[in-house]
Amino acid sequence: MTLKFGVLWPFRNPESVAWDEFYRSHLDLIVESERMGFDEAWLTEHHFIDDGYSPSLFPIGAAIAARTERIRIGTFLLLLPLHNAVRVAEDTATLDIISGGRFDLGVGLGYRPGEFDAQGIPARERASRMQESLPLLRRLLSGENVTFDGKYNRLNNIRISPPVLQKPHPPIWVGGTAPKAIERAANMGVHFLSGGPGSAAVYDDALRANGRDPRDFHVAATLPTFVAPTTQQAWEIAAEPLRYMTAGYLRWNAEAKGASTGDSPTLPSVEEIVRRQSMDFFGGDMLVGSPQDVIEKIERYRSGARLTHLVAGMALPGMHPDEIRSGMELFAREVIPHFREPRSR
Repeated sequence: MTLKFGVLWPFRNPESVAWDEFYRSHLDLIVESERMGFDEAWLTEHHFIDDGYSPSLFPIGAAIAARTERIRIGTFLLLLPLHNAVRVAEDTATLDIISGGRFDLGVGLGYRPGEFDAQGIPARERASRMQESLPLLRRLLSGENVTFDGKYNRLNNIRISPPVLQKPHPPIWVGGTAPKAIERAANMGVHFLSGGPGSAAVYDDALRANGRDPRDFHVAATLPTFVAPTTQQAWEIAAEPLRYMTAGYLRWNAEAKGASTGDSPTLPSVEEIVRRQSMDFFGGDMLVGSPQDVIEKIERYRSGARLTHLVAGMALPGMHPDEIRSGMELFAREVIPHFREPRSR
């Protein structure tokens, strides 16, 4: 299977650019990514982050759909326990129609307690809400008349209208790192938003245990990415945004574990990152360097894990749109062609 390439768009604005200008510039970049040859634009959800990490994915997806023709639009991922299943189903159907059948719905648990508790949704209920809502969501998207009396959802003979364009429903993806979450995706027979190389193997084993062929299902992974003409240039441009991004994730992981943010590992300075030309990202590598560096890193990743969709985190927080654009252009011109299967004559 040909490897698909997408870009992750978190819409993070730590430099406090005027919000309308910021959104316009990133939507323009997404339109350009289609012209460059990327296959997908992936959106990602968080809440109450000072830099505006995108909290509302369906409006962004509709804006992308209205300005593009080919590129697929996906969520990596929507925090399903925060949302009403009927609302998600109706929004999914509407976006699927607006996009002409180009929408993929990826969902997951979330992990930051503050995103849940602050809204009156206990974080401890995340897994049980997800377990109840996900099958219900698929039934709604499949066009069923649904009556359901559960702990969190009570529906009486509901059938969403208008229906989805893709049949039986848009592709559904489930993300996770815990074995139970990974097995849930395999048990339901949906695609997998991977949390790392090891989780893909767990997913494939669970698919086989359910009598399913892994070749029928996709695995996507997102990795911090930046490519420049030389390794040195890539790290000089990307080091500061990468450090900012990693520091945030470390704080949020400490929050999720109930630890003090002061217990997070000490990050190297920007200067040290540039000198080393490397940076740890939760035990994994970053796709940063020259085109050849990045090709080799992708090949190493694929040698250790099944991967059908690479979601490149190139829209790094604080990076100027011109730098994002140049990185995407070089990636599209010199990295993507390396992984395209030769066309038959």
